[in-house]
Amino acid sequence: MFKLLKKSNKSKARLGVLETKHGEIETPFFMPVATQGTVKQISADDMRKLNSQILLSNTYHLMLRPGENLIKEAGGLHEFMNWQKPILTDSGGFQVFSLADSFNKTGKSLVELSEDGAKFKSYVDGSEYELTPEKSFQIQIDLGVDIAVCLDECVALPASRAYVEKSIEMTTRWAERTHNYKNKIIKKNGEVPLLFCVIQGGLDKELRLKSLKDLVDIGFDGYNIGGLSVGESVDEMYKVLDYLTVEIPEDKTRYLMGVGYPDNIVESVKRGVDVFDCVIPTREGRHGRLFKFLNDDFSKPEKFFEAYSITNAKFANDFTVINKNSKISELRNLSKAYLHYLFKIKEPLGARLASLNNLEFYIDLMNKIREKIKNDEL
Repeated sequence: MFKLLKKSNKSKARLGVLETKHGEIETPFFMPVATQGTVKQISADDMRKLNSQILLSNTYHLMLRPGENLIKEAGGLHEFMNWQKPILTDSGGFQVFSLADSFNKTGKSLVELSEDGAKFKSYVDGSEYELTPEKSFQIQIDLGVDIAVCLDECVALPASRAYVEKSIEMTTRWAERTHNYKNKIIKKNGEVPLLFCVIQGGLDKELRLKSLKDLVDIGFDGYNIGGLSVGESVDEMYKVLDYLTVEIPEDKTRYLMGVGYPDNIVESVKRGVDVFDCVIPTREGRHGRLFKFLNDDFSKPEKFFEAYSITNAKFANDFTVINKNSKISELRNLSKAYLHYLFKIKEPLGARLASLNNLEFYIDLMNKIREKIKNDEL
């Protein structure tokens, strides 16, 4: 399923190919986030024009609305959103456990966590749901995705070492249950997605390595690095990657969840990471911040790009085009002055154009990264 093609002579960066039922994906790659079955304000056709290799959707949100049964009836998520390339769904665990510190009017947590899984109330209509490791995977099967992720507990930091240790042990047990459920379906001749697990352990090296070892002993198609980019410093994140990626089996993909800014991606690729996702391109776009390349020198990651605010007054009379090299005709033909104006009048088209610009930047970034690894320049 994953084939390692080349390792850089200058760093731990690597090139590979991940094979899925909806096509091959060249690694390293970035997944634009289509949380609820759509990249915000962007169509599947737009993403095809940008040559995105894969999209990421969210199990939690899709199970609540419109529900996995409706999507299955539509022919699966690919048909429902008109996207015939690969899709990865996360387990929904992060979203569920992010509710754990929320409380209703009686002071009771909105999430009831147990060995079996999590019970919680829908933010849509207040109805009660239960998400177990098996159910999370079954929902992802019903969605018809290419890559599924095991349910895990993402611990809110800071937390005591005792709690983190207890949490990673439960996450491992949940991963083993998911793995066993997958094998049970395969024996019944059922088709299943690739299955990735999640390494947890906070910033504790011993617990991180224990989490990884226990998961490797079970055996998965890919290994996600969870619980980072959640408030720790970038140096702390890089320190975890420095010791962790080298311990992940070489013939498996390494996915750093929720990262990040362009310089974070370059530095993480140098440390051996293959897969990324983040809402930054569209979130920043909706706020009028646009990414652009300054040069192709990634030896100083913070210097090869800039993010500028189109709402700045200096763009009011800037009639240069948004991006003369874009695959999107609007970005090639419309001026920065026009985009500035759209944001000033709060026209949604402005956020759409800025998001397209940023998504294209991220996809082009990964193309440049793969080319540099190929030429031993990263």
